[in-house]
Amino acid sequence: MVPAAAAVKRVGDPRRTPLRTLAFHLTFRAALGLVSTLMSDVLELSGVSLVRGGKALLDDIDWQVREGERWVIMGPNGAGKTTLLQIAGARIHPTRGVAGILDEVLGAVDVFELRPRIGLASASLAAQIPEHETVLNVVVTASYGVTGRWREQYEKLDERRAFNLLHNWGVSTMLNRPFASLSEGERKRVQIARALMADPELLLLDEPAAGLDLAGREDLVARLSELAADEDSPAIVLVTHHLEEVPPGFTHAMLLRDGAVVAAGPIDDVLVAEHLSQAFDLPLEVTRRDGRYSAVARS
Repeated sequence: MVPAAAAVKRVGDPRRTPLRTLAFHLTFRAALGLVSTLMSDVLELSGVSLVRGGKALLDDIDWQVREGERWVIMGPNGAGKTTLLQIAGARIHPTRGVAGILDEVLGAVDVFELRPRIGLASASLAAQIPEHETVLNVVVTASYGVTGRWREQYEKLDERRAFNLLHNWGVSTMLNRPFASLSEGERKRVQIARALMADPELLLLDEPAAGLDLAGREDLVARLSELAADEDSPAIVLVTHHLEEVPPGFTHAMLLRDGAVVAAGPIDDVLVAEHLSQAFDLPLEVTRRDGRYSAVARS
């Protein structure tokens, strides 16, 4: 397997927001109620809630993600995992609370300048890709933050980077095939290559192993573990329903239930029988072997 480091090699700097002085940065964050003053915070949510139709999809979430951390978010259906990822990706705004993302604050920043700094792979984004778009175009269009190639022009450097990412994720031989013609596993790898195209500072993966067979899942988990081990990789947040999909090398975990945090912190402290049983409302036995987790119902 090609080292994951090549997948995140910097090509230019997509960040367009002006630099603030440290004093202004700290004062601004304090005024908005963000408790941390560390410049290395990638995400900082303080009292974040989201209400839709009178129902709280997220309830008073406090969460910090720092550079170099690799987070997994788990919970049952309807727990709020994807909703939380949408806020982290600057796709939606919270109803209450403050969401700090990459030293910016939602509601006080142009999200169209912020989003290119965030790599996102999700089923909803994949659904926006035109049916006959080629695999190469699926990846290279991330440079402009669009999902279909039209009249925009790309440099050869962009196309070479897209090809290299496809190669690193094992799908370079399919670069001229329509995205819709790929298998589910191939599509997942293309989506991750696309998410890395703009050299993001934050990588968000929403159920990347969903729909994969056993071989496809194990291949993806191994590649994500390699990416996590690369110190040049961005901070990573991965959403999943299944312990078996947690890649070795992830450092932190959060468990959600009914929009609230059950537990969050270092992965070995969170992915334990007590917390997982509470999150899934089922007595569970949890095992860990060679960095991989699994769970079965307690008999």
